[in-house]
Amino acid sequence: MNAHQPSLYWEDGAIVTTDQRVLPHTHRQLRLRTVDETIEAITTLAVRGAPAIGLAGALGVALSAQRHRRPDGSLDEPAVRADARRLAAARPTAVNLEWAVHRVLARIGEGHRAVLDEGLAMLREDAEVNGAMVRRAADLLDDLLPDRPLRLLTHCNTGRLATTAIGTALGVILELATRGRVAEVLVDETRPLLQGARLTAWELREAGVPHRVCVDSAAAAAIATGLVDCVLVGADRIAVNGDVANKIGTYGLAVAADRSQVPFLVIAPESTRDPALPTGAGITIEQRAAAEVTEFAGTPVAPAGTAVFNPAFDVTPGELITAIVSESRVQRPREAAAPPPGADLPDDGQLAAEVAAMSRALYARDWMPGTSGNISVRSATDPKTALITASGRDKGELTDRDLVAVHAETADPLASDGPRPSAETAVHAAVYRTTDARAVIHVHAPHTTAVAGRWARETTAAGTGPAPLPLRAFELLKGLGLADPSATEVPVFPNHADVGRIATEVADHLRDRPEAPPALLIADHGITVWGRDLAQARNRLECLEAICRLVLLDDGNWPARPAPTPEGNPA
Repeated sequence: MNAHQPSLYWEDGAIVTTDQRVLPHTHRQLRLRTVDETIEAITTLAVRGAPAIGLAGALGVALSAQRHRRPDGSLDEPAVRADARRLAAARPTAVNLEWAVHRVLARIGEGHRAVLDEGLAMLREDAEVNGAMVRRAADLLDDLLPDRPLRLLTHCNTGRLATTAIGTALGVILELATRGRVAEVLVDETRPLLQGARLTAWELREAGVPHRVCVDSAAAAAIATGLVDCVLVGADRIAVNGDVANKIGTYGLAVAADRSQVPFLVIAPESTRDPALPTGAGITIEQRAAAEVTEFAGTPVAPAGTAVFNPAFDVTPGELITAIVSESRVQRPREAAAPPPGADLPDDGQLAAEVAAMSRALYARDWMPGTSGNISVRSATDPKTALITASGRDKGELTDRDLVAVHAETADPLASDGPRPSAETAVHAAVYRTTDARAVIHVHAPHTTAVAGRWARETTAAGTGPAPLPLRAFELLKGLGLADPSATEVPVFPNHADVGRIATEVADHLRDRPEAPPALLIADHGITVWGRDLAQARNRLECLEAICRLVLLDDGNWPARPAPTPEGNPA
């Protein structure tokens, strides 16, 4: 199969297609001359990929029309429609199949040749559609992640084998490669049929693009450890709200990408959209045969009679998707799903439970040992109120009853009885009145605490104000949501006995620096981070703690000591 040969085409009254079951070791063409042969090819995955099975279904209707011509040239329309129903039901999840069958069936009244002509027109359109969406998606990535070669992760197979020409997500990767934008591609093996290891790796090798096959269960770890700049996948059905059905395993990748703030892009033609489906909850998920899991190349790998859960697809909520790119538009379901400020927020009881749960989790990691550290959130109903963990409470046993309501921007308690807030509430208030934060976390994570103490000691001679700690060339800096993630300076504040003095210095610092990173360190006293909610604040905490761990592990990354300025403060 050369790079210019389509994987599916019409020739001499038959559908000619590449048998994807035997790749990459054998290249075999199938000539499908009947509807039954076409259905078998679709159900056994000899033909696979949403666009390709749609086109196979359309040409299958043409085969039926060819067979059911009467001597006078008219068609046995009931027989053709019955075959069309069987074709459309061959794989229930991918909407392209049903869409394509219905499109050619609309020409049935014009005779056999009209049905075939419509199918052939769809073949030609497929290449044009592929090219348009691939360029659109590559341009989008040029904007999202400019100026460096990218490390990409993809799932299943979305190349020319899954369409007839260029491909969807894999087509984007190949387009980026021609632009010099690809450092490496991680190819999920894609269990149980290994479409990634067998087919995507083969296509990338044919194209000369650097790649490695990635164990499916290692993909989330690759994302979490900074090996992936963007995840690119295809789709089999897209709901109106942006929920996407795709090969099983896609949902887990989206969750991992969302947590690590890695862009997650879906590339699919408009024919993959289902305008009658409001959300992904209505998508039928195809269940595959147990033997695909219990056997390998015909050899049993599980005990006889083992029950199997083998869905072919899963549904990824639109709120986890950065963009869905087609030949005509870019949809951003995550932005559409985000509520406007102050709308649809959880109630204060739920927020208190989330704070308590996070405190217990951070206690288990030794980041909030004993009674130390504190977490706060703005109230869901009154943004001038914050809920903060009470003073002197064991963070390993914290419950939603161990929170105190305070004025978010002054730290004043709002009740005269009950538990009291800690003195460090003043620092939280300083953040709330100078930023748009809705959640603040202060912990004694070991690596950030150690780096803060060491940096403060090394910069004592240069001054006593907040000393900027320069951090550069750490991929994890993008986790802070910075405009320029290649470098930043995190302030290290002196650890005054008077916490109010620290709070004043924090407020002054943030007020003068609206573009400051959403984090600060206090010498020998840990780290404070903030975000639009608890999840974002914790993600930023994780990123900065990981960076400081790298700094301490590799002393060569330790920043140079800053020179004093004329005022006596570090530059």
